[in-house]
Amino acid sequence: MLARPRILILTAAFGDGHNSAARNLALALDAAGAETKVADPCLVGAPRLTRTLAHAYRLVTTHLPRVWHWIYRSADRSDFGGDTPLFLRGPEKATRAAVEEFCPQVVVSTYPLYPYFLAKMAEEKPGFPPVFVAITDSIEINASWLGVPAQGWLVTDSATRDVLIAKGLPAERVHETGFAVHPDFAKLQPVAADDACDPFRILYFPTSDVACMRSHARAMLDASPVVRLTVVMGRNVRRLHAAARELKVAYPGRVRLIGWTRKVPQLLNRHHVVVGKAGGATVHEAIAARCPMLIHHLVPGQEEGNLRLLELIGGGALASKPEDLRHRVVALLAHDAAAWREMKNALAAHNKNSGAIAGAKLILES
Repeated sequence: MLARPRILILTAAFGDGHNSAARNLALALDAAGAETKVADPCLVGAPRLTRTLAHAYRLVTTHLPRVWHWIYRSADRSDFGGDTPLFLRGPEKATRAAVEEFCPQVVVSTYPLYPYFLAKMAEEKPGFPPVFVAITDSIEINASWLGVPAQGWLVTDSATRDVLIAKGLPAERVHETGFAVHPDFAKLQPVAADDACDPFRILYFPTSDVACMRSHARAMLDASPVVRLTVVMGRNVRRLHAAARELKVAYPGRVRLIGWTRKVPQLLNRHHVVVGKAGGATVHEAIAARCPMLIHHLVPGQEEGNLRLLELIGGGALASKPEDLRHRVVALLAHDAAAWREMKNALAAHNKNSGAIAGAKLILES
């Protein structure tokens, strides 16, 4: 019997997209017969710093988006290929240890830092395993993703592929697989485009801002009596729960509250619209579920590309203010939900619900 191919997947805790893509690729690779290991060298090599920076990342992107935009643009101009700064030596050492201990045949990185460490290792060791880079952003791609050679780059869509080729990547190494969404998306049945839309189910992912959650939720509920709102609080459940309970009392029978859940694919496929921030994972999960998306929070930089992709597809729009959300919901429901049905059909035509499966197939065939 042939040995199972060993695939090491490297991720980081800065934003949900990197971890989500890594986990989903591992699921697809395991199902295809590989042996996988998912590792976070930042968390292993610098645990306190990583947890602090991850917490700061969430705070800054939620409350100080312009500050994050400056940081993001600074990274775009940085060179990670020189001597490793002191604060990154722990993650570099942990990257090296993960490779040496697992002895992979392929390494996949869903975070842009690690390929620089891997490139240094490849210079020292002939026959180093090929490296694939799974880019978790769309269209607006930071230069840090592109600074070192790789066996291939896995990208979310054709527009992003065109951007990377224009920036100098070899076309034969840039592969449009789609974002690595959970393999279950390929099996689930979305809400049909001819659905009656009564009730009209909206899935809402709020940020940690209580006032925004309250005003956004009321705007959507007030848009039409047919609206039913599911609020997924996630890691913000303690902060948001009291205000969310007030909404449930104020709109009896129309609000459902969920804390932490692993059923996001199922929820997206049972709702008519999703409202959330423009993170890579959420946007591409909405695309996979053919669930039109309204974006209530946009972080300047990489998330601008995710919004642009939704607009290019015709499957979503920006609605950052409560009145914008109310108007968008009213418009989606007008004329027998004609605008909503048009979005549904556009997302179906885009047809990207199996990115992890496509990525796994490409990696195993390399």
